[in-house]
Amino acid sequence: MPIAHFHLVDGTGTADQRARLLTEACRSYARVLAAPVDRVRAFVVGYPPEEAATAGTLLAEGGAPAPYFTAIVLAGRPIEQRRRLAAEFTRLIVEILGVPPEVVRGQVVEVSPQNWFIAGHPADQVRATEIAARAEPGTAP
Repeated sequence: MPIAHFHLVDGTGTADQRARLLTEACRSYARVLAAPVDRVRAFVVGYPPEEAATAGTLLAEGGAPAPYFTAIVLAGRPIEQRRRLAAEFTRLIVEILGVPPEVVRGQVVEVSPQNWFIAGHPADQVRATEIAARAEPGTAP
């Protein structure tokens, strides 16, 4: 169920850079969470410069681009994984898009398995074995 959204102002990065960000984010997500890459989804969410502001200034009027990401994970993932994921996404944004790390923001959002659906079925039922294993100390499927 891992899903990432990279919120970028239009013109931040080329099409090739955005494609690289998405593909590398999928691989990083799978590696950090020890999850099959076929479960990972990543999206760029674009905003016109006149619909985004940083420090009170619209980007269309000279505001500095400040990429933001969200990463959705099932609740119960260890804090170390969530922190590593945030660090990895920040690194990718900095390296691929060429922005300074201090302008990147992000959050890892935990979703209850009862509130996440896979093929119309609650994740707590579909992934019961994996979720139970994560609840045991020292295990991380």
